[in-house]
Amino acid sequence: MSLKYSLRIVLFSTLVLCSISIFGQVTKQERDSIYISETEDQKGLSPKVLHAEPLYIDLIRDLGARKGEREWNVGFGVNDNNDYEEYEALIEYEWAPVDRLGLEIELPFQFYYDRRESSNADPLPQSRLEGLQFAAQYSFLVSPKYNLSMAGGYLHSFTMNAFNRYDSGRLFTGNKMSPFLVVAKRLGSNFHSLVYSGPVWERGFSGFENEFFYQIHTSFHYMITGTRNFIGLEINKIIVDGKLETTLRPQMRLGISDHLMIGIVTGIPIEANNDRFSTFFRLIYEPKTKH
Repeated sequence: MSLKYSLRIVLFSTLVLCSISIFGQVTKQERDSIYISETEDQKGLSPKVLHAEPLYIDLIRDLGARKGEREWNVGFGVNDNNDYEEYEALIEYEWAPVDRLGLEIELPFQFYYDRRESSNADPLPQSRLEGLQFAAQYSFLVSPKYNLSMAGGYLHSFTMNAFNRYDSGRLFTGNKMSPFLVVAKRLGSNFHSLVYSGPVWERGFSGFENEFFYQIHTSFHYMITGTRNFIGLEINKIIVDGKLETTLRPQMRLGISDHLMIGIVTGIPIEANNDRFSTFFRLIYEPKTKH
């Protein structure tokens, strides 16, 4: 694109914005109010508060979900490790069978690529479908007056064996259990905060493959005026054996159409370990809701 053409676009955009300002059609504050009311103030429907949902550790459904809401997610990520590369992918479906209750089915995959030259190094993790994951979330508090929502939920995963062990071993290897609590607060029209926390137990059927950690995930987002687009920061924290592991995940969400969005996430680990930078993409499709 030439510089002359670019200047024309900038000039035209400036004139349009000035015209809107001069004729007073819609102010910034009014656009925020209109967009928020489209979500919250629908007559005949249950109360709901607009919140920005984190993109990496996402929720089971919107807080205050309304009956009939649905969402498809497809995700893909790359995690850089000193010894290998890890590729993750997921397919998930969320829906609300009744007001305030969200359900989810997810299939998370992990694939590994060895880039070490030595054949005597420690064996890599094996590529696998991590498990069949089911989750439920119920919003027990929805307060439009205070822009506040709270929900409790439970996630259960039937963990699975590596692909190359399907013939020689059992298909399912154990259970992963994770009750959680979510608290979200919108500050004004554009700023959003959220806390997601709870323990995670993983127990193998053999009785020896046990793991326990506690997760505390916080997020802060700024939603662009009158849109579903946002930029923000998700801080993923887990406590394992008394040690805190933290990963910062700057992120952004862009609306492609009325029902399709894309999320882009970068992972930056704080502690010095084998993990390095990571990238994650999430494609979000929300079919039109029939109330």
